[in-house]
Amino acid sequence: MTSPAQEPVLARLSLLDRLLPLWILLAMASGLLLGRLLPGLQSLLGTVQVGHTSLPIALGLLMMLYPVLAKVRYGELARVASDRKLLGLALGLVWGLGPLLMFCLAWLFLPDQPEFRTGLILIGIAPCIAMVLIWIDLAGGDREAAALLVAINSVIQVLAYALLGSFYLQILPNWLGLNSETVNFSLWEIAKAVMIFLGVPLLAGFLTRRIGVRTKGVRWYEKTFLPRLAPWALYGLLFTIVVMFALQGQAITSDPLQVLWIAIPLFIYFVLMWSLAFVIGRCSGLDYRRTSSLAFTAAGNNFELAIAVSISVWGVTSQQALAGVVGPLIEVPVLVGLVYVSQALRRWFPVVYEN
Repeated sequence: MTSPAQEPVLARLSLLDRLLPLWILLAMASGLLLGRLLPGLQSLLGTVQVGHTSLPIALGLLMMLYPVLAKVRYGELARVASDRKLLGLALGLVWGLGPLLMFCLAWLFLPDQPEFRTGLILIGIAPCIAMVLIWIDLAGGDREAAALLVAINSVIQVLAYALLGSFYLQILPNWLGLNSETVNFSLWEIAKAVMIFLGVPLLAGFLTRRIGVRTKGVRWYEKTFLPRLAPWALYGLLFTIVVMFALQGQAITSDPLQVLWIAIPLFIYFVLMWSLAFVIGRCSGLDYRRTSSLAFTAAGNNFELAIAVSISVWGVTSQQALAGVVGPLIEVPVLVGLVYVSQALRRWFPVVYEN
């Protein structure tokens, strides 16, 4: 008799999860259509902001992350922290290869477009601290590893984002005889973005698990509470996508050719980073759950931060900010597709691990 762990992964997903690509495409199309047909909606949605992020987007991100972080078994973080192989591979891919690859792709595809090129480089030096948790959860990755990697990347992001920006926009181009870009970063804005979009849902998730397990027990928390809470992560994701594309629908649809030129290097980046990380994880002896966590952590980027920095330095209508907005237009469908690729590749591993 076939055990649940041996059943096809897609067969064990809910209808909402199985049709996620369709819901995301509909959300993107709805947002673009709203932004195009109701230009006044953009001003309305952008009126109230958290830092440089629209309040509806901020609320959507928090709603998206809280259920995922409530699933994390925080008592197991010490186990993940002791996994030097995983941490070493993740840090090398995220902070070493990722920014360098995006720098090369930006200059290769956009040599005469300095604004778009700068926007892509700002994306490449900002690893994801939000949606990556959704992708890892859907792929059946290691939630505890994902939470720890996101936390580590968040701290490094606060400390190193300005330095990496100066290096890839000024120092390295000067060394190579290329045109450089002068940028001033606000460390406070970076730290504030991290505290809001990771700190708040992380604290809420930790307290929810701690209180829920203490008052009702582990079985009730895992089998009753979490299944009821889980769909809200995807509701938050879809809501965020609709609002995000409604805010930039006019800019994206007014010049599709510009979007295409930004999309090509982004597409190559996401697929290449994910593929390299997945192969490296497997060849290094990591199990499926840690390998998929490594792959999605390496491929995802923090568009919210890149957009916020672009807006604060060049303005909301700048081409740098537009490059940041095009990012999720490409990342979301690509990484959703890679979720299904990841699930299909579980058979590549000697043991199938339960999520």
